[in-house]
This record gives sequence, structure tokens and C-alpha cells, in this order.
Amino acid sequence: MRMGQRVAIWMGVLAVAMLAMGEAQAHVGTHPSVHDTVAGILDRLGRTQSTNELKRMKVSEALALITAKEREVLGSEHVLFRVNVPTLVTVLKDSKNTNDPYWLAERGFVAKTNSVTRGSVRFEAWQKEFPAGSVGLGVNSIGGGGEHYLVLAQPLKASDKLVVDELYPAQLRVGVFTNHIAPYADLDVTITNVPPAFAGMTIVRTLRERREDGKLLGIFRWTDHPSRARPDHVVLTWSGDPQTTQAIQWRTSPRVRTGYVQYGRAADLNSPRERKPVRVKAVTEWVKDERLVNDPLVNRHTVELTGLEPGTRYLYSVGDGSRDGWEEYQEFTTAPEGIVPFSFIYMGDAQNGLDRWGSLVQTAFRDRPDAAFYLMAGDLVNRGAQRDDWDSFFHNARGIFDRRTLVPVLGNHEYQGGEPNLYLQQFALMRNGPSEIPPERAYSFRYSDAQIVVLDSNLAPSKQTNWLAKELSGSKATWKFVTYHHPAYSSAEGRQNETVVKHWTPLFDKYHVDLVLQGHDHAYLRTFPMKEGKRQETPAKGTVYLVATSGTKFYPQAKHDYTQVGMTNVATYQVLDIQISGNRLNYRAFDLDGVLRDQFVIEK
Repeated sequence: MRMGQRVAIWMGVLAVAMLAMGEAQAHVGTHPSVHDTVAGILDRLGRTQSTNELKRMKVSEALALITAKEREVLGSEHVLFRVNVPTLVTVLKDSKNTNDPYWLAERGFVAKTNSVTRGSVRFEAWQKEFPAGSVGLGVNSIGGGGEHYLVLAQPLKASDKLVVDELYPAQLRVGVFTNHIAPYADLDVTITNVPPAFAGMTIVRTLRERREDGKLLGIFRWTDHPSRARPDHVVLTWSGDPQTTQAIQWRTSPRVRTGYVQYGRAADLNSPRERKPVRVKAVTEWVKDERLVNDPLVNRHTVELTGLEPGTRYLYSVGDGSRDGWEEYQEFTTAPEGIVPFSFIYMGDAQNGLDRWGSLVQTAFRDRPDAAFYLMAGDLVNRGAQRDDWDSFFHNARGIFDRRTLVPVLGNHEYQGGEPNLYLQQFALMRNGPSEIPPERAYSFRYSDAQIVVLDSNLAPSKQTNWLAKELSGSKATWKFVTYHHPAYSSAEGRQNETVVKHWTPLFDKYHVDLVLQGHDHAYLRTFPMKEGKRQETPAKGTVYLVATSGTKFYPQAKHDYTQVGMTNVATYQVLDIQISGNRLNYRAFDLDGVLRDQFVIEK
């Protein structure tokens, strides 16, 4: 990348980051903002340091590259409060942070032998005397990691009554440091063994969520699959009726500002007359990851085709609309209008080892090219807020999701950072879910003689229950499948989602859901048919719950009386064949080598 291009991109990224930071934490008073200071430092480092320098940088090297004013702000403007009398301030810092906070020794704090423990964390004491007035403490960490420090205050004269006020940030709280005190204002954890030397002191309860506000190392990342002018990461999803709609999404570099799809029925485009394809302009939006050094901005293009014919094979091409700016034609087939046999692939968490997962999904496509769509039960990636993980996901699925529709489910890892923003930016999904939760988190569709209901177990199940009941009770489909991430029947010990059990499983019983497709536990589990928490003799009398994993992260499996088949340390993909003749479901689970690991049949 040329230096001019890099500077331009970083200036745009800084503007976005500054706006986001300003919205997240408005600064009060006349003192400089740590957030703005950190953003400025990161912008400068990104522009002036090479990739290798950023990767190898240590705390001492980062500190050498910041100005005296920046060093002062980071060392004194993170936690502020006022004391009315001369005060001894104790900072209890995580002993694992050997080089942080860097400002303690610089500002005259003296290390003491006393310490405080909370669980496995030991907090070392550093102390300094302050006159009456303002006390300013610095950021928790430049290097990142470790727990946020704790703050204690004690009047220098025992006869003085200490008052601590004018707290910044405003969410900070004051208390008395005694057993069972919660040291953080934003986390309900307690310290149960306060040492006598500190008992009774005033504690300024800090914010644990701000423990990495000053982090400068490990911030920058690099994608192994940067964008380019030519389209890639093409993925098919459904944002409407699978019989008549098809959503198509892809990525380009920011230099490509427009996108188009040209498409037509395969029978028409391959006919001797070779009819001219229809051209549709895409909706193009920036997808930003300001800390992805080598590719912080990409364009995501989305076209939602409507008015298609059911059960029809279409050819399509994506491009920028110029004469030579088109990719090779790919294909999709709309859902059938009537009831016909079909198959689909179900997979649990990919999450880790996406290259290995790529081999699994390629095996599935090679062995079962007839599968109509791929359903993934959450945790598609490990770091849902970081685009380099998504880059790896799409790269390893190339040649598949541009020909077979992906039906994604939200896992907890898609919610990294609080909201599944990157997930929602990259997938156009149905908006027919519960009105009580945001759109595209839960949805439902009919395919042939099957009803597929997608739920978001990260959100309150109670807000999806009425809608779920309506979808299940109103469906005339012979087969009913429900999918979500957190298991009602888990493979590991103590990982059942009790709110899912409470709100959703009674509906599965009432409306006889055939299969519940889950993830999260990183093992393979198939339950006996279950109803009201009890094993049933046949699938006709209960619901079969499944847990699967498709990546390289594995958990141990506990013994449960509901387990019919359990496996650990194996990644699998599942093929569900819906045979209309005789109303038969043939379920099979295969490993990476295509070896059959589990199977069963349901007949109605």
C-alpha cells in the first residue's frame, strides 16, 4: 500500500473511531480525554510504524513514541476524584502486570509488601500521599491484560473525616473496604478476605470494563485475506421467501464504489438465443475495522433479488458494472413450490481453526452437492467484532456459499463487543421474527415440507416465546426444525440454558418439533427423544436434541441420562435427507474424512 493511500485510510478511520469513542464516553470537565489521546496515538503509530514494528512493540517502546503531554494524560486522567483533607492513596494493582501501570513509580508511588487477593488474582499495594484537592490516576495498562487496579484512600490524620467526591467517570462509587465489598462499580464480584491493614479504608470503586482504555499493544491486527478490486466473499442468504427471493452479498476494496448483479434463468442464459441477463444495482456500504492495519475499510455490496420463479435454477454474476468487471457465473436454485424431497447440511460451531473447518465444509460440499442449504448453529467465528476472523471464514468457504444458501444463527461469539454488528452487516436475513427483539436475529421459513425456525438464545427467550408459538402452531409442514446456539440439553456439565428449557422446550413438546439443532458445547451429542424432560420410546413421542461442532475447539462430555450418542474431539457435518415418499427423515453425521459417525431415521 502506498504511503499516501495508507495515510488517507487512517485519517478516515480516525474520524470514525473518534466519533465512536465520543459517543461511548463523553468527557466531563477541562482535563484532556484519555480516549481522544489514545485514538491520536494509535493513529500516529499506524501511520509511522511498519507492520513488523507494530507486531513486535513492547510497553517501553510504545512509551518512547508518545509525547510528554500524552504521557501525562495517560498517567493522570483515567480516574479522578477530590479529597477534602491530606490523604494516603493506595493503588492495588494486578501483580501479573509487571510493567503496568507504568506511571506508579514515575509519580512517586512506593511499592509496599501488603497485598489483597480475589480468587486467583493478587493485587500489590503502591502508596502515595496527596494534599487536599484533586487526585488523578492513570490508565490501568498500556500492554493490556490483567484486572483493573483498586483504589483506597485514608486520611493522613486519624482525627480527620475524609470526604471523597467529584468522581470521574461519573459511574465510580465510594464505599468502605470491608469483607464482601464489590471493588468494581460495574461488576458484582466481591472480596471476602480484606487484610486488617486495609480494613475500614475508603474504597473508590473503579470500572472493570475500562481496564484496557489505555491499551496500545495488541491493538493492531492484520488480515491474511485483504480485499481487492475483484469481488470475493460472495455469500447467498435469504431475506425473504426462499421460493421467490435470493440475497447476494460480496466484498471489494473501497476503490470499487458500486456493485451490480446480472442474472437470469439458467435455461434462458444457456439457450441458443442466449437472452440478455437482468442487471440490478447493489446497496453498497462500508464495513470498518479501524484496527485492521492492512485493510481497515472494505465495501460490502448487497442485492436482494425478488420476483423469482420457484424451483428454478438461476445463473448470476457479480461485478462493478463495467464491461470487463464481471466475475464468472455462479448458480442458485430457488425453493420448490410444492413438496419435493430435499437435503440440507447442519453444522455446529466453526469458531476456531477455520482452515480446518474449511476442509470439513469442502468435504461436505464434495460429498453432497445436492444439499439445498447450509445451516450453522452459531459461533461461525471466534471474534465476531474483528473482521479478520470473518475474512478467514469466507475465504475457507469459497466456492460453496456462493452456490448454496447459508442459514446463519447467532452465537455468543458473534456478540463480541456487545452487538453482532459485523454479522448483521454481512448477512441480509429475513425480518419476520419477533417484534420484541431487533430484526434479523430470529426468523422462520418454509422449505418444501419443512418449517425451519431460527432463534437467538443470546437474547431473552421470553421475548421470542409468543412468536415461536405462533410459528409452530400455524405451520402445516410435516417436519419442524428449530435451531439456536445455547443448548437446552448440553453435552458438557452444567451448560444447559435453563431459560431456554423454561420458555421454549414446552412449545417443542406441544407442537412436536422433530429436531432441535444446537451448538456451543464443542462436542457431539444426540439425545433420546425427549418430552417434558423425560426420555421417550420413539421420535414420534418426543423431540431429538442435537449438539455438534465443526471447528477445532473441543470440550469434554459429561454423562447424562438423556444422551443416546455422544462423541468428543471430533468435528462433524450433518446431512438431513427429507424423503417425501413415506415421510422419512434420514439423518447422518460425518467427520472430516467423510466417515459415517452417527445415523438414525424418523418415519411418520
